[in-house]
Amino acid sequence: MSIKALDLFQAYQTNQLPKESGYIVTSLFSENSSYSRYEVISYGGVKEIYLAEDGLTFQSDGKKLYVLVEPPTYPNKHLDPIHRSNSESIPHRYNELIKFVCKNDAKLYVSQEPVMTYTSFTVLKPTGNNFAIVFFDLSDVFQSIHSFFEKTLNREAGVPQGDAKKAAQVITDKLPLLRFTF
Repeated sequence: MSIKALDLFQAYQTNQLPKESGYIVTSLFSENSSYSRYEVISYGGVKEIYLAEDGLTFQSDGKKLYVLVEPPTYPNKHLDPIHRSNSESIPHRYNELIKFVCKNDAKLYVSQEPVMTYTSFTVLKPTGNNFAIVFFDLSDVFQSIHSFFEKTLNREAGVPQGDAKKAAQVITDKLPLLRFTF
């Protein structure tokens, strides 16, 4: 059985990081609530990957899909996500997001369109419960990412199991937009 995913920094240190293309899923969990941000980053045509002071830098174009989970008691829900503090923002307004309301009244948002990053991007070193995982660009990569989101949305972001499954499908439906064609 081939490896489907690894911790991004471990893959880099052990020289197992796919250099042609791959998908990276990162998280940023709030310390005080179930407010959660995820990025799904695809990359391709890598010129260089190197360890920087704050994270791992890819000299490559990247496409980013954002996922945001707001708990029902989130106090700044009146602000577009682009206008929130750095620790809570994503580069989208509400009208650029797909909204999914969970049974527990949490709201989940997914980018309608990916955000393109040109020439380079950096994945920050995770701290606390946060993570950065690289998924290998195998034939079942979207299925692997779907399973991963179904579990992490439920366990880490407090999304009820049935809603986590539906939300993971919403995310998976957007993954083909991240593909690079060369």
